[in-house]
Amino acid sequence: MTKNVFVELLNVCKSFDKDEAVIKNLDLDIRKGEFLTLLGPSGCGKTTTLRMIAGFELPTSGEIVIEGENITEKPPYQRCVNTVFQNYALFPHMNIYDNIAFGLKMKKVPKSEIKNKVNAMLKMVQLEGYENRMPSQLSGGQTQRVAIARAVVNNPKVLLLDEPLGALDLKLRKQMQLELKHLQKILGITFIFVTHDQEEALTMSDRIVVMNKGIIEQTGTPEELYEHPKTKFVANFLGETNILEGEVFKLKEAEVLLKLEQKEDIIRIPNLNYALGDKFVVSVRPERIRIKTTVEEGDVWLSCIFKEKIYVGSNIRIIMLLKNGKEIIVNEPIGQNFLFSEEIKDYFITWKPNHTIAIKA
Repeated sequence: MTKNVFVELLNVCKSFDKDEAVIKNLDLDIRKGEFLTLLGPSGCGKTTTLRMIAGFELPTSGEIVIEGENITEKPPYQRCVNTVFQNYALFPHMNIYDNIAFGLKMKKVPKSEIKNKVNAMLKMVQLEGYENRMPSQLSGGQTQRVAIARAVVNNPKVLLLDEPLGALDLKLRKQMQLELKHLQKILGITFIFVTHDQEEALTMSDRIVVMNKGIIEQTGTPEELYEHPKTKFVANFLGETNILEGEVFKLKEAEVLLKLEQKEDIIRIPNLNYALGDKFVVSVRPERIRIKTTVEEGDVWLSCIFKEKIYVGSNIRIIMLLKNGKEIIVNEPIGQNFLFSEEIKDYFITWKPNHTIAIKA
């Protein structure tokens, strides 16, 4: 096992009955003490992957290893992992103290030790004084914290979280994202988190695994995936972006010229041993684009016309149209948004060359 790798998935495949594989030859290394997120659309295989680590599903082939031990065939109760589900699954007939203590009681831990551990958990999740309340008397955020306390009181080596914030309202979800990340740092436990929410993944994760149709598209830090996506899917799925198709039509020593969907539009990208005719996907993030009436030397630019402005609170969302009718989204901060004039019909969208994300098709 590679140094610092704690959980390994080795060539894991999963099929249900005779259907097409939902997980295909998946290899993944998860480091000790990291917050790793499995991110992807519904049906991409992220929850199935989590359930196989938990032991609720068995791989059709491949191995799952935790801390050097092959646990592929072990039942859930013999694995050193705990799971927090989206619905939290607290026992409704037990108070908060008994919910958290349940796993310790099953292990026949002495009562005095149980009391100390439960009290320590209540303090950690900021629910001291709530031990006699029932789950129905708690808010969504409090319920989630109880579920986490119940999961970590048994000192699992890995905590699995299956979209645990999905049932919360937006404001509470954002608050709990920060709390959960802070809690993970305190505990030092390896967290494997499943979500389809890109912003949630970017906010919380040390690394993100972007999945699509049962395979891993790309793994990396939030910054790596956002700034340097390696596939069109990752560029399009993680955050908002503008996608343009193009091909190399001219080679220079340090750069190549791409001819885009509408033939008169041409942009530059660095030359990394590309050839004439190579197909490309170009991704440009909306916050990287500026709207101008003139072009500055060194900028990448495309001519366009104004369509509409939309106020979205933190910024102004501007829709521009290229000559072929394709929409380009521009996000500008409040107070800095471009002022449009009815007398000007033609504008330019511009961005710096290093903000062009060019992905070879």
